[in-house]
Amino acid sequence: MRNLLLTAAAAAVLAAPAFAGDQAAAAKVDHHASMQDDIVETAINAGSFTTLVAAVQAAGLVETLQGEGPFTVFAPTDEAFAALGEDTINTLLQPENRDQLVSILTYHVVPGEYFAGDLAGQSLSVASVQGDTIDIDATGDAVLIDGATVISADVDASNGVIHVINQVIMPD
Repeated sequence: MRNLLLTAAAAAVLAAPAFAGDQAAAAKVDHHASMQDDIVETAINAGSFTTLVAAVQAAGLVETLQGEGPFTVFAPTDEAFAALGEDTINTLLQPENRDQLVSILTYHVVPGEYFAGDLAGQSLSVASVQGDTIDIDATGDAVLIDGATVISADVDASNGVIHVINQVIMPD
C-alpha cells in the first residue's frame, strides 16, 4: 500500500504543471467551500494542490489533517512544489525520507484558525505543528509567511482555514 501511495505521489508530482501561474492556481480555489469539506477534501476539490495532497498521502498525514482541528494551513501550489525540482521531490517521497517529508509538511500547519483579518497589520511568529515557529508579516501590501507570499487567503474548511502560498517553506 505504501509503495502504491508513493507511486501515486510521484506520478502526481511529475504531472504537476510546472509553468502554470500561481494566480491561475489561486483562482481555482473556492473561497466558499462547503463546510462539509475538511482541509484535505478542500485541497483535493481545488485541483491546484495535487502535489501537496500526494505528499500528505505519502507522509501518512491525511487523517491528521482531516481531524477536528481547527488548523491553519499555508498550502503551496503545485507550481511552488515544482520550483523545488523533480529530484528534490522524488527524494522526499522515498520511504527513508518520510520523517523529513513529515517535518516539512507539518511546518505548513498551525494549530488554530488565523484569518487574514486577524493578521492584518501585524508581524508575529506562530508555532507550527512541526514545532518550529513561522514568521508572519502582514504589515505591508502583501502577507508574507516565512518569505512566501499569500496569493489567496481565507479558504474555509470544516476544520480550519487554508491560505495559498507561492513557495514551499522549510523548517530550520
